[in-house]
Amino acid sequence: MAIATNIIRQTERPDLYNEARELPGSHIICEALLREGVEFVWGYPGGAIMPFYDSITSYPSIHHVLVRHEQAASHAADGYARITGKVGVCTATSGPGATNLVTGLATAYMDSVPVVAITGQVGRPLLGRDAFQETDILGITLPVTKHSILVRSIEEIAPAIHEAFRIAQSGRPGPVVVDIPKDVQQQKGWYDPSRHESAYDYFRKEESRHEKPEATLIEQAAKLISQARKPLIMAGHGIILSNAYAELKAFAEKTGIPVIATLLGLSAFPDSHPLFLGMPGMHGPAHVNRAIGEADLIVGVGLRFDDRVTGKVDEFAPKAALIHIDIDPSEVSKVKVANVPLVADAKVALAALNEAVKPGDHASWLQEIRDWQAQDEGRAAALKRDETLPSPMGILHAINEVTEGKAIVVSDVGQHQMWTARFYPWSRANSQITSGGLGTMGFALPAAMGVKMGAPEAPVWVVAGDGGIQMNIQEMATLMQEGVEIKIAIMNNGYLGMVRQWQQFFHSRNYSETPITGPDYVKLAEAYGATGMRVTRGEDVTSAIKRAMETPGPVIVDFVIEAEACVYPMVAPGSPITTMIEEQAEENE
Repeated sequence: MAIATNIIRQTERPDLYNEARELPGSHIICEALLREGVEFVWGYPGGAIMPFYDSITSYPSIHHVLVRHEQAASHAADGYARITGKVGVCTATSGPGATNLVTGLATAYMDSVPVVAITGQVGRPLLGRDAFQETDILGITLPVTKHSILVRSIEEIAPAIHEAFRIAQSGRPGPVVVDIPKDVQQQKGWYDPSRHESAYDYFRKEESRHEKPEATLIEQAAKLISQARKPLIMAGHGIILSNAYAELKAFAEKTGIPVIATLLGLSAFPDSHPLFLGMPGMHGPAHVNRAIGEADLIVGVGLRFDDRVTGKVDEFAPKAALIHIDIDPSEVSKVKVANVPLVADAKVALAALNEAVKPGDHASWLQEIRDWQAQDEGRAAALKRDETLPSPMGILHAINEVTEGKAIVVSDVGQHQMWTARFYPWSRANSQITSGGLGTMGFALPAAMGVKMGAPEAPVWVVAGDGGIQMNIQEMATLMQEGVEIKIAIMNNGYLGMVRQWQQFFHSRNYSETPITGPDYVKLAEAYGATGMRVTRGEDVTSAIKRAMETPGPVIVDFVIEAEACVYPMVAPGSPITTMIEEQAEENE
C-alpha cells in the first residue's frame, strides 16, 4: 500500500542508547517512543499506567503535557498530528481513563489522523475478572481505530509500539491503541534496540516507495479530462495528508479546471486563486452547488463523498462522469460509482495525471459560474442587516486581517464552523483544522493546544460557539500551565446555534433545549490567570482582535452575536444540493 508522504517530516531524534540492556517494561515504552521521534505526549496518570509515569521522568526529551480530561489528550494529539504530519501520542489509565479517550480516537479515525494511544490495563492475572477499573478498551475501540493491540508480555512492548506507529501512518492514516497491563510495565526484561525497527527508520528508508496508478487508468482519466467541457476538481483532506499542494495547483492550472474543496480540504488550495470556487454541500455557496449540478466531469481527490457534500446521492452531479482518487480502496465507488477509480496516494496520482493530461482552457465555464456567484452575492448584499452587533463574517475577516493571513484557525462544531469554512480566506496551506467526519463539539480548544505546540511560530486562533467551548473549557488550566499562547474567539449567541437553526427550519421554531447559558467568560479567563474581553459592538471587533494579539498568553474574546443568526444557504437533509434554503429579507426585518 502507498505510504503517506507527510511522514518523512518526523522530528530528528536525540542520541539514543543502542546497546542491549535489562529494563522495566515501562522504560521500554519510553525507549520505543524516543526511537519514533516523539517530542510530546498528552495524558493523565492513574493506577494502571503509573509505571509508565514513573519512567517518563527519566526521558526529558519527551515532554509530557498533563491535560485536565483525557478527551482533551486525544484531541490535542490529533491537532498536533494534523499540523505536523507526525503521529500524535496520548496516554491514559485503564477503565474511565481509556474510555475518555474514545471520542477523540473516533474523531481522528473519521478524519484520517495518525494518533497512537497508549493505555494502561489491569494486571494480567486480573484480566476478564471485572477488576477495579478494568474495561475491554480493545473491544470498545475496535470500530473507531485502524488497529488495537493488547500487549501480553514484556517482549511484545517494543514491537507493538513500533507496529502501532507504522499502522497509524501507512496508507490512509488513523488512530491505533496499544493496551499494556500494569504488571507487564513493571516486569523486567532485555531490550535490544537493534532487534526492533522503528516506524521512523522504516519510513525514512521506504519514503520513496509509492504505488503508481495503473497506466491504462491514467490514460482513461486523461481522455475523460480532455473531453470534458464543464469539469470540476473536488479536493479533499487527502491533498493535505499527502502534501500534494503543488501537484494539485499544477494540475488545476495545466487543465484550467475550477477547484472546489470539501470542509477538510479547505486550505489545500488558496482561496485567492482565480480557479478556486469554494466549498460544496449542505452549507456551500449556491454557485458551487449549482456548478456540481451542471458539471460533466468530477475529479475527486482524497475525499469520501460524505453525505454533507452530496446531499441526495442519486441527484449529486447527475450529468458528470467521475474520476475518484483515494488511497483507501474501500472508499472508491462506495457512495458514487467511479468511471475511473485510481487507488493511490493523492500526490502520486496527481503527478501521474500531470504528465498525462494536455493543457486545457475552461474560461467560458468558469465565467458562467462566476456570473452565478455575482448574482447571488448581489442579492445577498441587498438584504437589510443589523450591523450593531459583531457579525461572524466581521470577526473572521478581522482575524485574517490582523494576523496578515498567517493564522491557523481551529474551529469547533456548529454554526461558527460553517461560517469559518465559508468566509475565512484560506491562504496558508493546512491552516483550517476542524472535526469534519464526527463533528465533535469540544474539539477546538484542546486541538488548538496540540496545533500550537506543533507549530509554535504560527498565530493560532480557536473559533468556537458558546456551547462547544464549555465542553473542554477546563483545558485553559493546561494552556496556562504549559504557557501555550492561543487566542479564542467565542461566537456567543446564547443558543446551541446549529441545532436551533434546524429547529427553526424543520421543527416550527420549537427551540427545545437549545437556549444555553454560560459563565462570564471575562471573569472565567481571569480565574485561570488568562485575559478575557467582551465585545458587543461590531465597530469594536478589529480593535479587540488587535488587543488579543498584543496580549501575552491565552486570551478569550467573547463576541456577543445575533441570537438567531443562521448559516445560509442550507440544504435540507436528504435533498439535492441544488435545492437550497437561501436567506430572505424578512429574516432581517
